[in-house]
Amino acid sequence: MEVQLLEATEDPERLICQGARNDYMGEFVGDISFEEAMETTDGDTTAEKMETLIHHLLAHGHFGPFEHPSATFAIKGVSRSCMAQITRHRHVSFDVQSMRYVAFDDVDPAAVREGEMVVIPPSAEDPDWVGRNQQTTDYDEADVAKREEIFKDTIENAVESYQELLELGMPPEDARFVLPIGTKVNIVMSMNARMLMHVADMRAAADAQWEVREMTEGILDIAEDWCPITFEYYDEEMKGRKNRLAP
Repeated sequence: MEVQLLEATEDPERLICQGARNDYMGEFVGDISFEEAMETTDGDTTAEKMETLIHHLLAHGHFGPFEHPSATFAIKGVSRSCMAQITRHRHVSFDVQSMRYVAFDDVDPAAVREGEMVVIPPSAEDPDWVGRNQQTTDYDEADVAKREEIFKDTIENAVESYQELLELGMPPEDARFVLPIGTKVNIVMSMNARMLMHVADMRAAADAQWEVREMTEGILDIAEDWCPITFEYYDEEMKGRKNRLAP
């Protein structure tokens, strides 16, 4: 998996502050300087004033101003299972690599066993991995070796069957039906800062599946550079709370 920032609002926290100050000013925010708009906010410098205001907004649940800045991320190589989870967030915009128009006819089925084309979950190989709804934790090394063998044989056979169907003239949009839900896709997704916090509430939580959690943590790492006051506060004060941010 790889997470990249494609595009984002420049100076996003300045925009957040302008939106927030507009709500409580008699003047029109478009007619005055940023420094004038922030004049009544506590702090010795403009940076301190921005931190004061953003912390106040987040602490008091005033999330509207965080809807103004947005970012677009490119996600490489997540499973269709992960894709199904993240695309449930209707306020995020998505483009997903099409398996109708992209044919994976040049992938070596043997390489699939090592993670090419299909995501291999940790529980297929790691004897110490414990996941949700696991039927038993009472197993030995032979059990782990057997489940790894079954999993990797299955995904390799599925890719071989898929490629054979292509060779026999079946269109990619129909041949893909035999591929596993772990088949990798690439995603482009855009969301505003408020929605990003909502997604993180749901998908970086301890009870989220490991893959979507890893993807969301990668997005949050980028967000802390893009919107540092907001997401440092979110990480330290808000993430993991019981009362999650509504979309």
